[in-house]
Amino acid sequence: MRQPTFFDKDGSTGVDYAERVVLYALGDFQSRGKALAGRDLPLDRLRGALRRAAEAFGVEELGDEQAAAALGALGANVRRVPAFFAKHPFRVVVPAEVAARAREYLKRARQPEE
Repeated sequence: MRQPTFFDKDGSTGVDYAERVVLYALGDFQSRGKALAGRDLPLDRLRGALRRAAEAFGVEELGDEQAAAALGALGANVRRVPAFFAKHPFRVVVPAEVAARAREYLKRARQPEE
């Protein structure tokens, strides 16, 4: 009997799912040559990576609140800014440990199954 994987749509609910999508997105952001660790980034800068991660997993894109909650759960420093300041009212600082974990997660996710 085939065991479901993360890429199956049925199992894609809850906080753990959002954290995996965000980890993939952070890894993807870095794989494109962009510096992530220790930078104070607006959430706007990560929206493209979050969209690509959702497409890779075949799930609905995370909203701002979901993404911010998942980033915070992973250990990133997330703070809300006034709505008139930015379209996506969050700023994010990702620690080096989380950035390294995201790179490793992306590497494992992109490896073909044996």
